[in-house]
Amino acid sequence: MLAPLQVLDQLKARLAESVAMLPLASAQGAGEAAGPGLVSLLLALPRVPSALPQLAGAQFQFRHVHRNELRAGYGIAAEWRAEGADRLRHLAASGRALRAHWHRADPDETGFEAFAMLGFAANSDPSPMIEDHLPNALLWVPEVGVRASDGAAALVLSAPHQSTAEALRQRWSAALDALVPLLYRPVEGPRMAASLSREFAEPDRSGWAELVDAALRAIDADSLQKVVLSRRLDVTGTRGFDVDRLLGALSCLFPSCQVVNLRRHGSSFIAATPERLLSQQGRLLEVDAIAGTADRDEDTAADAALGKALRASDKNLREHRFVIDAIRDALQPCCRDIQAPAEPQLMQLSNAQHLWSPICARVDAGIDLFELAERLHPTPATNGQPRRSASAWLAQGEPFERGWYTGAAGTLEPDLSGELWVLLRCARVCGNRAELYAGAGIVAGPDPATEWDETEAKLRAMLSALQYA
Repeated sequence: MLAPLQVLDQLKARLAESVAMLPLASAQGAGEAAGPGLVSLLLALPRVPSALPQLAGAQFQFRHVHRNELRAGYGIAAEWRAEGADRLRHLAASGRALRAHWHRADPDETGFEAFAMLGFAANSDPSPMIEDHLPNALLWVPEVGVRASDGAAALVLSAPHQSTAEALRQRWSAALDALVPLLYRPVEGPRMAASLSREFAEPDRSGWAELVDAALRAIDADSLQKVVLSRRLDVTGTRGFDVDRLLGALSCLFPSCQVVNLRRHGSSFIAATPERLLSQQGRLLEVDAIAGTADRDEDTAADAALGKALRASDKNLREHRFVIDAIRDALQPCCRDIQAPAEPQLMQLSNAQHLWSPICARVDAGIDLFELAERLHPTPATNGQPRRSASAWLAQGEPFERGWYTGAAGTLEPDLSGELWVLLRCARVCGNRAELYAGAGIVAGPDPATEWDETEAKLRAMLSALQYA
């Protein structure tokens, strides 16, 4: 097995050989100047990285243990920002222009593709957000990408098309020097558990009860069928939170979830989410309908009883049906063969279990991930039903801006297919402070105390991991 420095030497040698393959504008004749675009070079890694280090500057990570997949990006080769009601249409225009001018070279025949990160906040309103280190909506091609699945891995080096070969060699060599030795360092285990102090809750318990009562009145008046209420909890630790350890703890505790880290300006927005907003590969579309929640129990029989009760709960089944119906309505204008299971399955996580219906469809020609995301987000699982009425009610009733909590983030390939995940079980982490978010769906008939307990169970996901970070 090659040592990290040997891996680095091999990669830099392959880089020197391969840069000449790239169709750089600077290498073309005077009469052949190319339009704006990107070039990407893929280089095989000898094995899957054991770590995704936290480096200075902008970076993102997506890791899914059960699917044996990871993607990470460091630095910025190109980015586009947008806000307001047309934010995804603006980013789509940039993505479609890039698609025609994204040149890739894969001399090692890795079979992987270059990729970008696409993400956006819960609301398109450009007003200031709690997560002010992230723009409202962002399409981001990293300078250095790491991609791994099924035991194979590669680096993806990207830069503007106008670069010179020598400038790229120097810049990418420096990036490899900073990153590659850390990809294979020993994985650090969790720290000893530390105490956390709850500093601020919005709303507090009495405010939550008032919010639920107001939502129920709106439902009784038939202005809403469902609305999803959220809580924010600020905590401090006795030491600075180690983001690497936090991500490792979340991956260990929730191996069936997508663990996400979006890091800029010294702050990380972190999620461990079970819910895909969508996955599009070619014409095939998959969407998760997740709504309806119950706790877990250490006793096997009691845990099974909780799951059985969840699947028989009229309140939770109605909440789940709202989500399925809304997904169908959103997809019907642009998809065919929309299929959902007759009954929801149980998705069992370490701290909760949910009703889950995976929905499949065939996308019409010319429909890409941007349009699908605009049709599907926000879902009734994070917003309510009807969508516009619930959004308007939350804008007036919820006491804080959600920022990227219940937004979405994922990766996008040059053909504009890809995958987005709803940002749930979230925290914004900086130093020894963390802002946590969780929510609960309100339909006719709930008890505010029960819904509070549901949010507490969801908050425990991140609180447990933070103790060991």
